[in-house]
Formats: sequence, structure tokens, C-alpha cells
Amino acid sequence: MVIIGRTTTLALIIPRLPLLCTISCSPRLSVSSKLRMSTSASTNTGGSGKSALVIREFVSVEGGGGNARDEADAIRFRLVSYNILAQVYVKSSLFPHSPSPCLRWKARSQVILTLLKDLGADFYSLQEVDEFDSFYKTSMEDLGYSSIYVQRSGQKRDGCGIFYKKNCAELLLEETVEYNDLVPSLHDEAYLSSDKQNAPLTNRNNGDSSKQDLSEKFSILSVKSSPENRGDPNDPRVRLKRDCVGIMAAFKLKHPFHHVVILANTHLYWDPEWADVKLVQAKYLLARLAQFKTLVTDRFECTPSLILTGDFNSTPGDKVFQYLISGNSTSSDRCLEELPLPLCSVYASTRGEPLFTTYTPTFTNTLDYIFFSPSDSLMPVSILQLPELDSGALSNYSHPSDHLPIGAKFEITKDQMFILRNERKSVYQKN
Repeated sequence: MVIIGRTTTLALIIPRLPLLCTISCSPRLSVSSKLRMSTSASTNTGGSGKSALVIREFVSVEGGGGNARDEADAIRFRLVSYNILAQVYVKSSLFPHSPSPCLRWKARSQVILTLLKDLGADFYSLQEVDEFDSFYKTSMEDLGYSSIYVQRSGQKRDGCGIFYKKNCAELLLEETVEYNDLVPSLHDEAYLSSDKQNAPLTNRNNGDSSKQDLSEKFSILSVKSSPENRGDPNDPRVRLKRDCVGIMAAFKLKHPFHHVVILANTHLYWDPEWADVKLVQAKYLLARLAQFKTLVTDRFECTPSLILTGDFNSTPGDKVFQYLISGNSTSSDRCLEELPLPLCSVYASTRGEPLFTTYTPTFTNTLDYIFFSPSDSLMPVSILQLPELDSGALSNYSHPSDHLPIGAKFEITKDQMFILRNERKSVYQKN
């Protein structure tokens, strides 16, 4: 859900991609006219309350695919990331522009399910998932998907879920990311602030020590004040406790040969005035993801591919986006010496980021991304093209959320796998 107090227009700045990414970066994507539709049509349908089905297509990217001689030489799979808008946030006061019938759960749930079915992905990374046990888990099982899920911390009812086709992938390992772990544990009345970044921290978590080390490492990053009344904003125990979560999992792809892929899904904090919190969350996420990749590599003796998806509540060119794809942050902290994982945005590195992935009367821009590691054998061969909306805003009868789904089809070939196995074998022999 997007609640922004003002319309924001940003000139796109495509940061320099990491050297490991050999795919050229394109400007913002111009949406195909054949996918254009008018949302006003959804409210002028003779009282039917329905509009024409919006065609959603995966379109090939330049230089993508075509390397495999036949189907047996490559693994191909579709991935879709989608903030589906939690029903708990659907209130007529927040969506006065939306026809009231399309906001009702009975109607919305079926439109969302039909949309997911029509997209035909092998993996879905969904954000703002509520009604998981009562609807999504069983409904997606009926379509052949298994799922993993993490609910947000505190009293929040939504969370992040990954749904995967049982005949396509096998779940090997999963971990959750609780950004509330960044909240420091302090002695008595000691508070962290910009001039007390070296205050002692006490480990009250008896869990994974490396996870605790990371949470402490990032929790002492400098934070700025905020005009919002949420307690003392300079106290990290207040500022960093945003109840945001993520989930990451390793899957073994089954056909036509075995390969391990790591898929992560997250939803970062929404407030544009708290950009520093989002940046700390992004840094913690990549550090945790790097640890997870090392664990998977060692435990399963493989070279996994890696994909990161989610609603990052960050626009192209801002600090979080720049950090995720280049490791360059304008923050003055020096807690992270180098970016743990080199990442490319699928859309930015092929046809350009979409003009928007969320469209409301007060805010229209891109907040949702699919990132992949260009250092491994994974290659995007097509992307899901987004419709252009002539008027109105989301959600409506054709679009059940205030976000649009984004997606990509990936390919990995046997030849690339052979090279990776030989490289890994040579590393072990040297050691």
C-alpha cells in the first residue's frame, strides 16, 4: 500500500552498474500501446462493474536466450513479484478513487487469484500478504504451488510469501529477516545517538551469533531526526522498530537438470521522510543474504544463483536503489566496507525501469524491483511488460492492487553450469 502525502516526480538517474554486470543499462521503459487501457472504462460499463481483461505479456529482451540448443540444455523459469495490497489496508477512505465493489475481499481475492493463474509463473514473491492461512495458502495449493511465509512483527497482519511450483522446485533451506533485529539492546538508560555511536551493546539474543553481530553492526548507523511524533526519533529503539520483514530460501530446480537458486523477498519501510531507516534495512538485508548464500554454497556444495525481489519503497536513482545495484551510498557511515553482493535490476539492465509500478492519485512511480546477481550464470530472457494507464488510479476492477506485478523469465544453460562446476572444483583444489 502506498500512502504518500504528495505527488513526487523524479528525474531518472541510472547509476553505474557493477563491472560484473555485462548487460547495458537502458532508460525508463516506454510501455507498449497495445497494453494501454483506460481505468475510467471500469466505472462506465453499464453497471456491470467489470472492464475488459488487461493483456499481460512477457516480452523478449535483447541478447536474452537462444543459447541453448534445445529444451534439455537449459533451465527456464518465470518469476513474478507483486505487492497484492493487504485487505486489512483496503478502506474506502484510503481509496476514494476506487469503485467500492472492487475493494470488497470476496471480489478482490478472486481477481488476484485469476491474475496469478494467468501469469503462469513458477515462482511468486508476494508482499502485503494477509489472509495467508485462510485463503492464499490453500488456493495456491489447488493451483500446484507450495509456499513459505513470514508475518510482519508486532501487531501487523500482513507479511511476505514465496509460492513455488512443486513440480518445478524443491525447498532446501529458508530463513526469515526481521528488521526489528536492528533495534539495539542497551544497558539501562543508555541511548544511541549520532554522537554516541560507540555506546556498548549487550547481546540478549541467544540465537545465531553472526546474525546478532550483523544486527548490532547496522543498528549503530547514524540516524536523523524526524518531525513525526513516534517517541524520540533519535532513539534507534524507536526509529528502527518498523515491523518490516523479509524471507529468503534456497530451491533446487528439478528440470531438465538440477541447479540451486536463492530467492529473497522483502518489503522495506514506506515513509519517504525516513529514508535513512530504509537504507539501513537494505544494508542489513544484503549482509544477511550474503551469509545465507555462503551457507547454501557450503552445505549443498553448489554455486547458487541469486534473485532478490520486493517492494523496496524506493524510486530509481535514490540512495537505496543506488546502494542495491552499485554499493555506492552517500551515507557517511563506514560500517560496511564493500557491497556483499553485486546486483543488477532486471528491468534497468534490459529495457529500462517501468515508468511506474504503483499509481495512486497522490503518488506515481516505481517502487518494486527484481534484482539478480550478474556474477553467476543466471540470465533474464524476457520481462513482464506493464500496462499504461490513460487515466484514473489503482486499484480498480482490472488491477486489484495499488501496485502492478513485475516479472521476468530466466535461463541457465548446461554449458554455464559446467563452467561454474569446474571453477568451484579448482577453488577447492587450491585450498
